[in-house]
Amino acid sequence: MKFLLALPLFGLLHFSPSAQAQTAPTTAKAPGTTTVQFKTSAVCDMCKSRIEKSLAYEKGVQSAVLDVPTQIVTVTYKADKTSPEALRTAVQKIGYDADKLTADARAYNRLPDCCKKTNAVH
Repeated sequence: MKFLLALPLFGLLHFSPSAQAQTAPTTAKAPGTTTVQFKTSAVCDMCKSRIEKSLAYEKGVQSAVLDVPTQIVTVTYKADKTSPEALRTAVQKIGYDADKLTADARAYNRLPDCCKKTNAVH
């Protein structure tokens, strides 16, 4: 008898949307997007958070990921909305070096002490 009562409940759970298998997100680039990489002066996870968050607000940026050990930021963006030079300038205005562009002095001075490039990488 308990089996007959549990059968409809099992049927509802089996066909509910939350019980369906979920597919993994695709890693293909969207049409019209380009990826650029450049070296920064970031030294810690606070730098990573600051750079990724700031770049997310830049026009045309789809994603920004900083690899702290190598200090390389990878930015995927819409080529018709921004350019690599504009992205480097955005990082510079946050207070970090971006390839050969040195950090904006005022922004650099506002960084926490642990994020300054004169400190050892941690």
